[in-house]
Amino acid sequence: MSAITRRMFMMATTTLGVLAITGASAMADLPKLAQKEKYKVGFAQTESNNPWRIAQTESMKAEAEKLGYQFVYTDAAGSAAKQVADVNSMIAQGVDVIFLAPREEKPLIPAVMAAKKAGIPVILLDRTVDPSLAKPGVDYLTFIGSDFVEEGKRIAEWLIQNANGKTKIIELEGTTGSSPANDRKKGFDDAIKAAGGFEIVASQSGDFARDKGRQVAEALLQAHPDANVIYAHNDEMAMGAISAIEAAGKVPGKDILVLSIDGGKEAVQAVVDGKINAVVECNPRFGPKAYETMQRYAKGEAIEPWVINVDKFYDPSNAAAELESAY
Repeated sequence: MSAITRRMFMMATTTLGVLAITGASAMADLPKLAQKEKYKVGFAQTESNNPWRIAQTESMKAEAEKLGYQFVYTDAAGSAAKQVADVNSMIAQGVDVIFLAPREEKPLIPAVMAAKKAGIPVILLDRTVDPSLAKPGVDYLTFIGSDFVEEGKRIAEWLIQNANGKTKIIELEGTTGSSPANDRKKGFDDAIKAAGGFEIVASQSGDFARDKGRQVAEALLQAHPDANVIYAHNDEMAMGAISAIEAAGKVPGKDILVLSIDGGKEAVQAVVDGKINAVVECNPRFGPKAYETMQRYAKGEAIEPWVINVDKFYDPSNAAAELESAY
């Protein structure tokens, strides 16, 4: 918990900095939420092409069913424009609350503002929007999610302690313009730079996708044959990178260290198998925390601008023991 406390004090220097300085009194500007037994809730998902997103959706749906809430679900299929349209559809359907996992920071601003104008509270899940354009406690209720900067920093700290001379890094970035890609890069790059002795020889987006990650990793390994570390912003790209490493005739986890973030069961199994060296979890089980936060707001409680999901860490010391609990 000390890392979370420290991070909260450092938020003003990050892309989420504005969250820390938004006062609870600003919630007077937010749409209200009546306290009642049953709600009609909307969940605007960004995509469903990987295990993390599927686990998040299942958690949101299962908890809604448990509470007896009507669950309105949309899948933007990786399109920010469709996600804006999805939110507008939920507004037209008269949902009580919109849970939004914004694909990108800027394009989803109109959706957030449209919901506010319609008198519907918005809770952001797992990704934020541009804090210069929309603020928690003013334009949307809160952001529920992991500390992406801390995730990048934690995986960098593992590498610094366990590099054993492997210092030339290829970084596979997530979707350009998304908050996890921005922050996971910042956390990792800053820690690596501060440590000294490491070099990020290439950094390119693989769009959080397995096949794109494989293609980018193949090209970058050919361009930088001396690279001996691959840091992927998510498991899907890490699994793609493993295929690229093997296609290059090298052994993942030995010849080239592989580092990832998300912590799905496949990736944790890869740690057990020695193909991935370390993974920071990004907890996808949002349902309980999401609806609890909504209920607290309906009761009139002041909601903190950032509700943190706590993440695990997997490496060879605990991966086998923790495998069954991974999503």
